[in-house]
Amino acid sequence: MTLNRKLAAWPYPAVVAHRGGGALAPENTLAAFRTGARLGHRMVEFDAKLSRDDISFLLHDDSVERTSNGQGAAAALSYNELAQLDAGSWFAAEFAGEPMPTLEAVAHSCHDLALAVNVEIKPCPGRERATGQRVAQDVLRYWHDVEPAPLLSSFSYVALAAACEAAPALPRGLLFSVLPTDWQAQAQALECISIHVAHRQLTAVQVDAIRSAGFRLMAYTVNDLQRAQELLDWGVDAICTDRIDLIGPDLKA
Repeated sequence: MTLNRKLAAWPYPAVVAHRGGGALAPENTLAAFRTGARLGHRMVEFDAKLSRDDISFLLHDDSVERTSNGQGAAAALSYNELAQLDAGSWFAAEFAGEPMPTLEAVAHSCHDLALAVNVEIKPCPGRERATGQRVAQDVLRYWHDVEPAPLLSSFSYVALAAACEAAPALPRGLLFSVLPTDWQAQAQALECISIHVAHRQLTAVQVDAIRSAGFRLMAYTVNDLQRAQELLDWGVDAICTDRIDLIGPDLKA
């Protein structure tokens, strides 16, 4: 049986830049974070996984082809091999030579740019537990005593459970593309503070149910200003967007 609880604290801004620079820069790169910060955004979301030699670094996909000039599965490559790849030219020539940064390099960049972070744990197949554990440990190390604390999230229950064990003090959010019937039980078992849901699946009734159960809510990936405003009016706490040029950092309900 699940029980409602007091609404969790939420120290984060209402607008979050998706993969750092949204649609304006190559995703999950230091250039993306600089782009988001230049437009005044105060929080970024990005994807973290492990190289073959267990270095935490940024990449969304399981393979490197889409966002670099390399080939192959990310889990089969050492970080030294990954660091040689160009992760910027696919987007635009001006970003040529952008690397896939380590989580440590990202932490330094976000500290310098005063950016809060949502670290999505994005494990390669079969590495869910190891990735959740290592990314959480690295976040705890690299963002030590930073406020607001980094928000960890994942679609993988196993990865987020491992993160909870490794760094229980870090806040967590459970990701869903479609809200399942047992969302509350899952989130409570992981002691999450938030639920993150694809915005097209969200209704005002679901928003009210999530917040009434004591969880904050992030909607992704919202690229229409009118829809963003509607979601905030419903009570959604944060909008994750690619259109960081259209949906400004000070948008509020």
